[in-house]
Amino acid sequence: MLYQQIDEKLDEKRNWALRRQLGIPNNKKLWVLACMDERLPVEKALGIGEGDAHIFRNAGGLVTDDAIRSAMLKTQFFGTKEIIVLNHTECGMMTASGDFLSQVLQDRGIDVDAVEIDPALPELKLPKGVFSTWIKTFTDVDDICLKQVELLRNSALIPQEVAIHGYIWEVETQSLRRPYERLSEKVNTALAMGAKTTQRVKVLT
Repeated sequence: MLYQQIDEKLDEKRNWALRRQLGIPNNKKLWVLACMDERLPVEKALGIGEGDAHIFRNAGGLVTDDAIRSAMLKTQFFGTKEIIVLNHTECGMMTASGDFLSQVLQDRGIDVDAVEIDPALPELKLPKGVFSTWIKTFTDVDDICLKQVELLRNSALIPQEVAIHGYIWEVETQSLRRPYERLSEKVNTALAMGAKTTQRVKVLT
């Protein structure tokens, strides 16, 4: 019946608009922590669509206080059952150290030991000398991905039953992989392919 089709579409539209009021989680009960880099197409990388996940992006795709805040709200109050950490190759957070960036800011007249890290909460202060660490640069994207997974798994604010995993998006190949599983290292050498070689056989008499 036509009216049934119309009512179904209207209900879908209503439920989409009133998801929070109705307590409806996103389609996959999924929260994604990803880097803000424009070359990281989160939905494409994970094979998900609009409405499938809550996506939190920051510089580096790193666990910060605000990432924990968002993950806590989603897992404790909005039905999220899974977290995916999505980092990527050639990340800008690997291009300079925190000390270097802090020095650049100081050279520009910014007192990094006195600056407010959250203007809405001026009572939140960083101890002196911690700003460089707070920036959270890193040197190995595979290592940092695994560390973010562990930070989330160890957070008391995220339920233990939430499934948490991490992946790497290769900007150079436009493909997804697990940390430290670089297929290019397996398909381009004879050694990795277990190439057979001729060996002199000693004949026993």
